[in-house]
Amino acid sequence: MKGFSATTAIAIADALIHWQIFFVLCTAVGLDQAVSNFAAFCVAAAFSFYLNLLYIFERETPGVLYLMFIGLMSIVSFGAGVIGDVWHLSGLVTVASFSLVNLVSGYCAFRFVLFRGRRA
Repeated sequence: MKGFSATTAIAIADALIHWQIFFVLCTAVGLDQAVSNFAAFCVAAAFSFYLNLLYIFERETPGVLYLMFIGLMSIVSFGAGVIGDVWHLSGLVTVASFSLVNLVSGYCAFRFVLFRGRRA
């Protein structure tokens, strides 16, 4: 890993992109929270993956594990949206809750799986 500051900057940009797309899809387009959260996650994850390839990942980084993590989190993003739809939660609660889960899961994936045994 090439530094905490690079990882933090990518995470903040990822969250901003996710939130913006989520709210545009929910409010302007009128999609439900499940589809909006899933689509927003996919766009933000693609952005993050590209930046991680450029600035964070090293040659020996297990890309398959990262892609499996993204696949799992896409399912979680849709599930969080379904919960928001079923319980009639505010979009802000849905996207903030998912962002927190995404942040903690991402940290754990980077720290304990992708870069296990390496110093940041």
